[in-house]
Amino acid sequence: MQITLELLQSYARLIVRSGANVRPGQTVLLNIAVEQADFAEMLTEECYKAGAKKVNVEWQSDAISRLHFQYAAQETLAEVLPWEEAKAKQMTVDLPCRIFIASQDPDALAGISPEKLSAVGQSRARVLKPYRNAIDGKHQWTIAAYPSEKWAKKCFPEETTENAVAKLWEAVLKTVRIDGEHDPVAAWQAHTTFISEKAAWLNAQQFRRLRYASANGTDFTVELIPDARWEGAAAVNSQNGASYIPNMPTEEIFTSPLAGSCEGTLVATKPLSWNSQLIENFSITFENGRAVSCRAEKGQELLEKMLVMDECANMLGEVALVPKESPVNRCGFLFYETLFDENACCHVALGAGFKEVLPDGDDLSTAEAQKRGINDSIIHVDFMVGSDDLSIDGIRADGSSAPIFRNGTWA
Repeated sequence: MQITLELLQSYARLIVRSGANVRPGQTVLLNIAVEQADFAEMLTEECYKAGAKKVNVEWQSDAISRLHFQYAAQETLAEVLPWEEAKAKQMTVDLPCRIFIASQDPDALAGISPEKLSAVGQSRARVLKPYRNAIDGKHQWTIAAYPSEKWAKKCFPEETTENAVAKLWEAVLKTVRIDGEHDPVAAWQAHTTFISEKAAWLNAQQFRRLRYASANGTDFTVELIPDARWEGAAAVNSQNGASYIPNMPTEEIFTSPLAGSCEGTLVATKPLSWNSQLIENFSITFENGRAVSCRAEKGQELLEKMLVMDECANMLGEVALVPKESPVNRCGFLFYETLFDENACCHVALGAGFKEVLPDGDDLSTAEAQKRGINDSIIHVDFMVGSDDLSIDGIRADGSSAPIFRNGTWA
């Protein structure tokens, strides 16, 4: 597939119109790498054509981020300056429509001390997380991708840079349903309808627990919150009723389980890229709802640090169902980017849950949502547990059960 200007413009329109669904009069906050200035221009114009009041751009640079961690003191990086906090506070007033374009080099921070990365993240999150919580469910946002050279070479190390970028672009556009021939907006409408129908079936079953089993050693049971909904693909801004698609691509149907109520072992089926480092061939065992042990052939220390990022980092905040025939999975390679890899197969997430899955979640404080069973943490880290033989059963309050997944896909 040749990546033409027309295809890029179609992609930009899809991100703005279907992903973020920018509405007239809204402020937009675009987060994008400096290398993608041309695409930032396309997105900005599409936002204004959609009626945006103002588009503000936050530029990112892998190289400069690495230099910060190489040379600046940990205490300096960990400090949230008054203007940064004021900016976060202003978001709770403006409720901007946010667009994130992922293109990071997966190895950008490789070799940087995990202790330094964790300490900086923890310190900054303690200050900024309350502001992020305050806008949950009250604004539109979307994450999409733009292949960079270093990202592409990570995915296809044997290819020339030009070929690697072309192959990654082809995969990205395939997963977001852009083929140059069909209307991607219509394709996404059909896709979101399918996911909504599956979510509606799950909600109607009123399952109280899920039981996972796979020959690889996964043997796990997790309790669900009785009134928490299964959701997927499209979300709704509670302030203006605008629907939006948070992740492009997305194949998942997800909910937040009851924090602190799971037992057993989950075996990861794909490597996890976290803080520019890989955790491979790992498993986590839970008792009384918390991770009590973990084993990894690579990245053991990093995994252990993740689980103690804060008091609730070792509990689950999400369970998500993704069939093995997902377009992301069919691409046949690891993207080294959670936006894609989490949509390859079933996954769970350590850390923060989603209060918006509760009927009145948008009106709840973080503390109130915690009392209802939603986990809260400074991290939200997805890892994949889907396999070709994965079985998932739903168990109701009366003990009856129904198959949800068999052999890695919908039963």
